[in-house]
Amino acid sequence: MKPALQLRLGQSLALTPQLQQAIRLLQLSRMELELELNTALESNPLLDMAEDGGDGEDGDAGDGLEAADEAPAESADSAEADEPLDLDLEPDPTDYRGSGSGDEDGLEPQDAEIEDLRDHLLWQLNLTPMSPRDRAIATAIIEAVDDDGYLAESDDTIRDALAALYTVTPEEIESVRHRVQHFDPVGVASRNLRECLAVQLDAFDVQTPGLSLAQLLVADHLEALARQDRARICQRLQTDEAQFETALALIRSLVPKPGGAFASTNAEYVAPDAYARKVGGRWQVALAPGCQPRLGINEHYASLIAKARREDASYLKGQLQEARWLIKSLKTRAETMLKVAGAIVRAQEAFLEFGPEAMRPLVLKDVADEIGMHESTISRVTTRKFLHTPRGTFEFKYFFSSGVGTVDGGAASATAIQAMIKRLIDEEHATRPMSDQLLATELNRRGINVARRTVAKYREAMNIPSSNDRSRLG
Repeated sequence: MKPALQLRLGQSLALTPQLQQAIRLLQLSRMELELELNTALESNPLLDMAEDGGDGEDGDAGDGLEAADEAPAESADSAEADEPLDLDLEPDPTDYRGSGSGDEDGLEPQDAEIEDLRDHLLWQLNLTPMSPRDRAIATAIIEAVDDDGYLAESDDTIRDALAALYTVTPEEIESVRHRVQHFDPVGVASRNLRECLAVQLDAFDVQTPGLSLAQLLVADHLEALARQDRARICQRLQTDEAQFETALALIRSLVPKPGGAFASTNAEYVAPDAYARKVGGRWQVALAPGCQPRLGINEHYASLIAKARREDASYLKGQLQEARWLIKSLKTRAETMLKVAGAIVRAQEAFLEFGPEAMRPLVLKDVADEIGMHESTISRVTTRKFLHTPRGTFEFKYFFSSGVGTVDGGAASATAIQAMIKRLIDEEHATRPMSDQLLATELNRRGINVARRTVAKYREAMNIPSSNDRSRLG
């Protein structure tokens, strides 16, 4: 076959550098965006941060977002068509932040780093007299402790970790582990719940009322306690109700997860990207102050382009083009975020008014169709972006959920159903918790077509125990 030239016509979609940059900026969180812009300001001399209240070239977000005010103003749920949704760009920060906040960036002051469980245990180890061999074993055990305070690693794993220093036996590991278990918090480095509770009980004074019975219950009847099998336990142990209650109260005072007190490290501070508030009977949406950085073109360096040598001028022109691309991408990002936030608030006005039980079903396609964008774009915007409302600060994704049919032909969101289930459980009788079937029956009575297995799925998603586990003694 001879080589030949063939002409073919076709269409293909190419992502230009500008489009790639706009997509990448769109999915960044607010904190990540700040880091990105700091890097850009350091590397590009043509970029400049405009002074507060100043307008850089193409850098002011206000004119770029005026088009967002033209979005459909009528709420999908609003009963009054003459109450549009207002979209502002520059809200008064004092209207949204908590009283007494003096931080101009809207961020709460950061506390000092909190000591974690392993640091706390190692600190105690350094104060405990031990041989170098035992200290190495103890260090390996502490490093293997999980956040709940339990030792899930096997003796073989710990022995392998020490192989470069010492050859240790399981008996040595067990001996040192028992010493670590009596560090603060007591019971740390236990293998299971039974051992953890037993170690804590051993730390009590022998004269403690109910101690011997509590130790017996933990050692041999922990599963029966979990099943709330009170009468059978008392009969089997030949003890009266008063003695049982004393021992049970002692067990309840123990800590099932010794590392829990150290699990909460520094609080994660979320800087909202947008705010929603009701003013004069209308819900308003605004971008957060500082969410749209005021970038501009450095006029000094821009003026040097015409005077510079060819190589320098080429470099400055390239930097100028990149600066303009970045500024345009930031304006596009702000416009899109404002439109998406506005669409969410219009769809979820009932949630803002009445709470989670009034949450409407909402999917990405609903918002995409309303504002004329692709679902993938909405997905990027709703990831790690936060909306501050009078009911709290939520990730944009929180307002999206699938729907379950109702008897009147409508739909209820999964979030609303979860809120209903939680309220029913909160109001149930302590000694007669509602089963999943009873919860489903009650929801059906209220017009929500939901099956028992669906109730179980939602209950488990909220980390709520089953009715058997929720049952109380007494």
